[in-house]
Amino acid sequence: MEAYIYDAIRTVRGKGNKKGALMGITPTELATQTLVALQNKHDLDTEKVEDVILGCVGQVMDQAANIAKTVAQNAQYGDHLCGVTLNRFCGSGLESINQAAAYIKSGFRDLIVAGGVESMSRVKMGSDGGGMFMDPNVAIPGHIVPQGISADLIATKYGYSRNEVDAFALESQQRAAKAEAEKRFKSRIIVKDINGIPILSTDENIRPSTTLEGLASLNPSFAMMGEMAGFDAVAIDRYPEVETINHVHHAGNSSAIVDGAAIALIGNKEIGIQLGLKPRFKIRAAAIHGTDPTIMLVGPAPASQKALKQAGMEIGDIDLFEVNEAFASVPMRFMEKLGVDHSLVNVNGGAIALGHPLGATGCMLMGTLMDELERRDLNTGLVTLCIGGGMGIATIIERV
Repeated sequence: MEAYIYDAIRTVRGKGNKKGALMGITPTELATQTLVALQNKHDLDTEKVEDVILGCVGQVMDQAANIAKTVAQNAQYGDHLCGVTLNRFCGSGLESINQAAAYIKSGFRDLIVAGGVESMSRVKMGSDGGGMFMDPNVAIPGHIVPQGISADLIATKYGYSRNEVDAFALESQQRAAKAEAEKRFKSRIIVKDINGIPILSTDENIRPSTTLEGLASLNPSFAMMGEMAGFDAVAIDRYPEVETINHVHHAGNSSAIVDGAAIALIGNKEIGIQLGLKPRFKIRAAAIHGTDPTIMLVGPAPASQKALKQAGMEIGDIDLFEVNEAFASVPMRFMEKLGVDHSLVNVNGGAIALGHPLGATGCMLMGTLMDELERRDLNTGLVTLCIGGGMGIATIIERV
């Protein structure tokens, strides 16, 4: 049985700090607005939706107590609707789509809403703590380092200079600004307040005025952490071929902290016929792959290779790629490892320009990819993200 994506919707992204436009909107409300928009767009019979699967990384405070079920209730889809919240760190939004697809392909479900939400202005990154990062009995023997150190380790090991990662970041900003100007983000909705008044209509973090000179003026974000806290030594102990860590990443070439939500409607062929819905894409393959937790962010390449093998495809069969820009070195390593030209990757910019609302990003990338494949009249796409702790996730879609 095939699993089809009938639609994908995301909110605009707001800066994830106290000055961000979406700070006053709860994560429940952010995700609720996507479900309401989906129902209104398709005159959807919500009684046919059986589950809501949402990725969310910081499951505390406003995002605690199974926010997926909270959103299902708040969107007034019906008391029958269940919800489950999952956490595969940065891959959570894509993992929710993959789990939904597995339910559909197995025949256990007919129609599911899957996506993610993260309000990083209200629930700060790391608020949920956790043994991987807080317990020395876990971190020390595992050679676990902060993600920024991992990103700098990748850049050092594979020879990406400060100028090269900055140039990649500049391209991300320029592509996002062009996409915004040309209104390419078709799956995006405006976020409104409780009175229905629009409060944000564009992605708040795009900076069209970015220059290489401006990026070059920014201080490395992880140098002091690496040197003073000893994380450089931990990384070098695991990778002794690297004599010193070249700290090249900073706020301008790393993913921006933002608020946002996204969902996709996933179902089988029969439910689409019953509801008068036209499928846009089918999910060809989905894979995960682990890496060591020191150089933890290189997972996209092996996860993508695994997905390609599962689908019986080669890298050249993919028309466009969305590779999450957690840090500039992540997509750069992906492109080098798999031999993919930058002209096919993140063609409308990425998280460096647009932002990375942890639990929602994977689903947002899916919607962006779907829109662009249709705009260019292309057929196949691959979404992949690196994941904290040493993991990668990838999903391949094909146009119907």
